[in-house]
Amino acid sequence: MSASPQLLTAVVAPRSAIASGPRALSTRLLTLSAQAWFVVALVGQCLMAVYVLGFYGRAALEGDFERWNRVLSNGHVAGDSIGNATLGSHLALSVLIVLGGALQLIPAVRRRWPRLHRWTGRVYLLSAGVLAVGGLYLVWSRPSLSGRLSDLGISFNALLILGFGALTVWHAMRRQFEAHRRWALRLFLAVSGVWFFRVGLMFWLLLNQGPVGFDADTFRGPFLSFLYFAQTLLPLALLELYLRAQRSPHARQHYAAAGALAAATLVTAVGVFGAAMMMWLPRL
Repeated sequence: MSASPQLLTAVVAPRSAIASGPRALSTRLLTLSAQAWFVVALVGQCLMAVYVLGFYGRAALEGDFERWNRVLSNGHVAGDSIGNATLGSHLALSVLIVLGGALQLIPAVRRRWPRLHRWTGRVYLLSAGVLAVGGLYLVWSRPSLSGRLSDLGISFNALLILGFGALTVWHAMRRQFEAHRRWALRLFLAVSGVWFFRVGLMFWLLLNQGPVGFDADTFRGPFLSFLYFAQTLLPLALLELYLRAQRSPHARQHYAAAGALAAATLVTAVGVFGAAMMMWLPRL
């Protein structure tokens, strides 16, 4: 997979963020670090989308919904038509979200095809809202798998998706496009919470060569309780560091944010590799 620097310029940065002169080196490093993370994340999200289509989608087409229960303890529940339909739409929209999110974040698409940007944005926002509401319904209508802390973490993520989506629309309608960009980035990270959870879990398992801080059989423990909130809060914290560095005239802030993004890229790459090898590809 390749992409030109022009297509991914800062991935999330406006042209005004590209500096020249003394700040050029630090700004370029900040931009390149954001590009690197975005490419790794996009590859990882596409792999998860392929898995969802290949495993859940194929099982649905073959009418073998019971196969979902090999992966999800509360997957297909006999007699729960509403819950099963909600889960099915949840899985289908997760694939659409991957493509829509990528199109929304690439500045070249926004500049060259503004109408496409607006319509894909509307579909993305609607899909994100349906995902969030569906997630809330599934969490609170079915038995808890990892305890109430996990349910609260997932619900927190869903509420942030709804709030960030509303603020993204609000600023777009008021033509406050820089604020719109920032809230759209926050929305993208919140929507990616489920993906972050899996990538983070696989990184942790590879780092420790096994489950540490939780019971693999019951899928409960302090690390998982932490991860259900960290899946949202850590990426958002890193984004805030990046946005502040973009607006700062100080090179040291650029270098600090670039270093943090480089570390995040490494963690993400290891987590994506682990998820692909241990969770996604073996089930296709």
